[in-house]
Amino acid sequence: MWFISLAICCSVGFILFRRNTIPSRSPLNSYSAKRLSVVIPARNEEHNLPQLLQSLREQTLQPFEIIVVDDFSEDGTRETAESFGVTVIDNTELPPGWTGKNWAVWNGYSHASGELIAFLDADIRLAPSALESLCAARERYGGAVSVVPYHYTEKFHERLALLPNILGVFAFTSPFEARNPTKGLYGSCILVDRADYELAGGHESVKSELLDDLNLGAKFMKAGIKVTNLIGHKLVSFRMYAQGIRSELEGFGKGAVLSASSLSLGTILLISLWLVGLLVSELFVFAFDTSLAVPLAFGYFLYMAQMIYFVKYIGRFGIAMILLHFLSGLFFIVVMLYSLYQVVVLGHVAWKGRNVKVGGR
Repeated sequence: MWFISLAICCSVGFILFRRNTIPSRSPLNSYSAKRLSVVIPARNEEHNLPQLLQSLREQTLQPFEIIVVDDFSEDGTRETAESFGVTVIDNTELPPGWTGKNWAVWNGYSHASGELIAFLDADIRLAPSALESLCAARERYGGAVSVVPYHYTEKFHERLALLPNILGVFAFTSPFEARNPTKGLYGSCILVDRADYELAGGHESVKSELLDDLNLGAKFMKAGIKVTNLIGHKLVSFRMYAQGIRSELEGFGKGAVLSASSLSLGTILLISLWLVGLLVSELFVFAFDTSLAVPLAFGYFLYMAQMIYFVKYIGRFGIAMILLHFLSGLFFIVVMLYSLYQVVVLGHVAWKGRNVKVGGR
């Protein structure tokens, strides 16, 4: 019975995961006649910006303009951006009712003049054909397009993000999200048409929201504008939380609990089923001397084999972390508990030196 139950739980991962990679460039190049503005909100990003700005220099489709919004950085963010010859604007004081990133993005948008606008986080990395392929994807699907980047990791603490990354991709590729009226966007990489963005109300419509990307997607859906989420794979990637495990815990913790509210019931149920099976199977490492050792070991290695397939598209986490995926499971539990504490007890979450109130309170 244990064998069958764990196999069923694991199998639903193949329902949730879709290889929605960015399609090949289209021969229909009507998008090339539109000016593309790139807006990059940046707070203390002097170490990330050079990689992104250099990758933008190497694009087969060159942006009309690149705007970096210096969000009260305390490092060399401004100087780094200026060294690449891009437009740098200073974010102004936060007005009442706005969160920091939303205000920075909105200020960047207000200075942009392109018909197409790409909102990129500073830790994004782009393959040379990425922007061209993204524009072709938006031409093909219409509406707003976002990308879940391929996650590069180098240090041990970064690789603990294995399970949170898999669950994140599930949430954005689940077939149950296709008709979800509150379908979200992935905020690290979003491409929109200016007219659609303005019709949906842009970031001003979600100015007080902590999870701006998810709520912005819902605004697009409400306005009748299609939302498409793709996997970055070989074209769009990032390296998150290289600074240390504290930033990683804060990064995942700020949205771990709140993000579930935007998902469809079908997605929530299947993710829960997959996750329960995983966490139960990971008890194998503590159950060597019990009668459950064999069925739990079966489940543990079944999930491990599945992860090997998933990470080809999701990120580079190293074979050791996949073998020891119970460590990522423990990290996920810590993230959820920390997120609950912030949301329920504190009423705010910590991120980049700021305390951001939940729900605009």
